[in-house]
Amino acid sequence: MIVVTGATGNVGRPLVELLLAEGEKVTAVSRSAAAFPEGVAHVQADLNDPETLRPAFDGADRLFLLTRESDHDLAPVLAAAKDAGIRRVVLLSSQRAETRDDPSQLVYENAVKASGLEWTFVRPGAFHSNAFMWAEPVRTARAIAAPFGDVGLRLIDPADIAAVAAVALTEDGHAGRAYTITGPAAVTPREQAAAIAAAIGETVQFMELTRDDAFAMFTQVWSPEIAEGALDALGSPNAAELADNREVERLTGRPATSFADWAQRNATAFK
Repeated sequence: MIVVTGATGNVGRPLVELLLAEGEKVTAVSRSAAAFPEGVAHVQADLNDPETLRPAFDGADRLFLLTRESDHDLAPVLAAAKDAGIRRVVLLSSQRAETRDDPSQLVYENAVKASGLEWTFVRPGAFHSNAFMWAEPVRTARAIAAPFGDVGLRLIDPADIAAVAAVALTEDGHAGRAYTITGPAAVTPREQAAAIAAAIGETVQFMELTRDDAFAMFTQVWSPEIAEGALDALGSPNAAELADNREVERLTGRPATSFADWAQRNATAFK
């Protein structure tokens, strides 16, 4: 059985559905009540309270682990997983662990390495689904505001992240590997606005924010440290972050999804 934490999120939910379709037994973990497809067990639990995870871990042998900024200590979670008989953990990390030696990600990776469990790290770049932050202004004003309008990033579809995680969870040969995965090409915020406009069949105005304005917006949901790190990555991607990356295709057998295709698939959110 596979335990999926963060099961209501942009990666967790498609991962649950994919594993179920592959015939796996799945326990979905979330902090709040949620509905899942028939055949999926659900446990409400919190990574900051490992005791709440024990019912989810009972009978499981594999774990998809998604952390949050508030999850400072994974050691008790991993110890509880090991005690329950889990032998394999796939950690959703970040590209920044490789390209920027980001301590906020490396602390989790190091905890997993020290756990004694068989591990795989999935290190995606920025998500296509971050564009959902523009859904309301697109719906109400047909406008998008963002910093660094002409700086491109190799954004990735969360469904592609889930597909790679499923491979690592269900196939052998991935122990001790760290997979950095990105989308097929760099796309700028201005190009994202154009793709959303094409998806909904409407004109969408793009307005470029200053870094200070973007920082004020980001710190409404993130700590100042996380916001600064995000702005650094958005505004000044390095060569490693822009390098051609075919890991999604190599691991799943299909090309990574473009932002334009993601926008078409999610057009109703912006209408």
